[in-house]
Amino acid sequence: MNEFSLHPGNKAGIHEGLGALAAAEGKALDETIERIYHPKARWYGSHPINELEGTDAIKDVWQTLRRSFPDMERRDSIFLVGESGTKQYAATVGIYQSNFVADWLGVPATHGVAHLRYGEVHELVEGRICQTYALWDLLDLLRQTGIWPIAPSLGAEVAWPAPATADGVRLGEEDPEQSASSIALVQAMHQGLFRFDQKNLDSMQQHKYWTRNFLWYGPAGIGTARGMEGYRAHHQAPFLRAFPDRSGAGHFIDMGCGSYAVTGGWPSVQATHAGPGWLGLAATGKRVTMRVMDFYRIDNGLIAENWIPIDIIEALLQLGTDVLERVAHLRGKPNTRL
Repeated sequence: MNEFSLHPGNKAGIHEGLGALAAAEGKALDETIERIYHPKARWYGSHPINELEGTDAIKDVWQTLRRSFPDMERRDSIFLVGESGTKQYAATVGIYQSNFVADWLGVPATHGVAHLRYGEVHELVEGRICQTYALWDLLDLLRQTGIWPIAPSLGAEVAWPAPATADGVRLGEEDPEQSASSIALVQAMHQGLFRFDQKNLDSMQQHKYWTRNFLWYGPAGIGTARGMEGYRAHHQAPFLRAFPDRSGAGHFIDMGCGSYAVTGGWPSVQATHAGPGWLGLAATGKRVTMRVMDFYRIDNGLIAENWIPIDIIEALLQLGTDVLERVAHLRGKPNTRL
């Protein structure tokens, strides 16, 4: 049983540890990983990092990242610590900011300031991380380099703002009843999504769960939308035309934290790519799964803001589009193999 107390001092310690991880260099970076991670911790990261085990592998991820981003700082806009079932988690949205001085994972350096957008969930045992789920938005980083290897986004490609209430970093005590209410609202909304009759968007009755002018911050490749009309036009309708049978694949986290909530699955969504239009693709008929997180801010019993990290590059790879191979081609390194 996890006996680690989630009092404000320990929450602040977790927050400090993740900040130190982003700022540390060389030997200090390795020491920080050894301090905040369990030796056999697992890492679930965006493609092409994917799944790793052990602190040596995690050190390699961070040392490689820091060679490209040498003066990095972590900027959390949302930081939530709480419980989901019997497990404890720290869940966070923000950016790593740095000068981008060397190519990283096939993304060309800009030699100027760049932002690496992240959604992360860290499972805690006795205050140390035993599993990290890290959806780092490589497509958004590519956008900043001036390379765009897929169809234009239907939503607006903008930097994700912090919550409108400027209270997303939650280091204090939370009201258990409010936390339970927040995640219950989100779960009710999810149940509404699964009532889709494959004919009419109104069958999901989503107006019951969202504020009139809510903001939906999608990943690079989909973009941001405002209000139900924008959300339907730029994301929901194209997605459901492409994946009419989509269903849930399970969550590793369903957590309320005051007026915030977070869900996530590895994968979270499963579907058949049966129709056209999503990210400009024709239907492939292939089965696909998607790694997704959702962070929500609740206002007076309705969802006001939703931040959605998705591993778009990995989903496209399942559908036959290798984004990083296209980037290499656009940079003068085409794949000429049959």
